[in-house]
Amino acid sequence: MLKIKILSIGKTKETWLEEALSLYFKRLESQVIIETEWLKNDDLLEKAVLKEKFAIALDSTGPSMKSEEFASFLKKGFEEGGSRIAFVIGGATGLPLCIKNKYPLLSLSSLTLTHQMVRLLLVEQIYRSFEIWKGSGYHK
Repeated sequence: MLKIKILSIGKTKETWLEEALSLYFKRLESQVIIETEWLKNDDLLEKAVLKEKFAIALDSTGPSMKSEEFASFLKKGFEEGGSRIAFVIGGATGLPLCIKNKYPLLSLSSLTLTHQMVRLLLVEQIYRSFEIWKGSGYHK
């Protein structure tokens, strides 16, 4: 089974956000295992990402994609990562330079977003990618 790990600084503080994430996790549970790891600081984030075979760092300086492009990018990532992908989300000061310089970057928006909102946008786009692959009407 495919597996995605989301590594991020900080915890999800808002109950509405936790509920929204849970909704998408439930929708995806038959297609992909999604694990989350909320870390306290950059040092722990760096150590956690080093354990991953294939990681993508989310940063506003990375290239942006349309949803269809992201779906293709995700599929290619699963192929390169042996069915496993880690997404890395920085905290209030962004990602540490060592992560930005080592891993492919991807931007979900040119806007500055909180790490909590990035989590939700990422998970929704992952769900949208699976729906694109199935050819469902969700994406329209």
